[in-house]
Amino acid sequence: MKMFRTAAVTAAALGLTVASFATAHAAPAPKFLSASQLPAAPTPWTAGPVKAGLPGDFCTGNTAPKASSKYRLFTTELDTGARQTITVATTEAKAKTLVTKLRASIESCLGRLQQQYPGLEGEAFYHGRINVEEGAHVYSVDTSDPEAGSTDIALYSVGRDGRTVTVIGWGQLGDLDGAPLAGFRTTTKTAVNKLY
Repeated sequence: MKMFRTAAVTAAALGLTVASFATAHAAPAPKFLSASQLPAAPTPWTAGPVKAGLPGDFCTGNTAPKASSKYRLFTTELDTGARQTITVATTEAKAKTLVTKLRASIESCLGRLQQQYPGLEGEAFYHGRINVEEGAHVYSVDTSDPEAGSTDIALYSVGRDGRTVTVIGWGQLGDLDGAPLAGFRTTTKTAVNKLY
């Protein structure tokens, strides 16, 4: 009986040790961009707090699971804004699937906007892959409302590092010619590299 009790105590102690080790060596939380890492803008960027869930974004919507996502909004004093969402999937396979779904959602965004707002004109482009970690992809969605006389340009990127997926959205009044595409690509590469 004494031997059994000793074995039970040892097993319990071992369990605590393993649990403590696992807690001490838990995977680090992915890191978000800072305001200074966004493309140059006419007025300085301000970074909001990191929040749980998903930002309100028409193109990506609720594609990523809200429970395992966090986001940060960035603003300027003028008409330029941005947001970064980070989602940690349970497996790398699920992260790959999420990237595919997010890319499809961005690729179909202009068509969905035109269905919702008849008369809206626009162009959408894929600007290629960035070789960083498991890769990132860059898009633009350029819209014009002739009735209102307004134009808007949005840039999007989707990148992955292992089980972690990040989406960056950037937007302002104007068109693609006035968008900092090269700076956005740099921001995307920084964002994916900075996750871990």
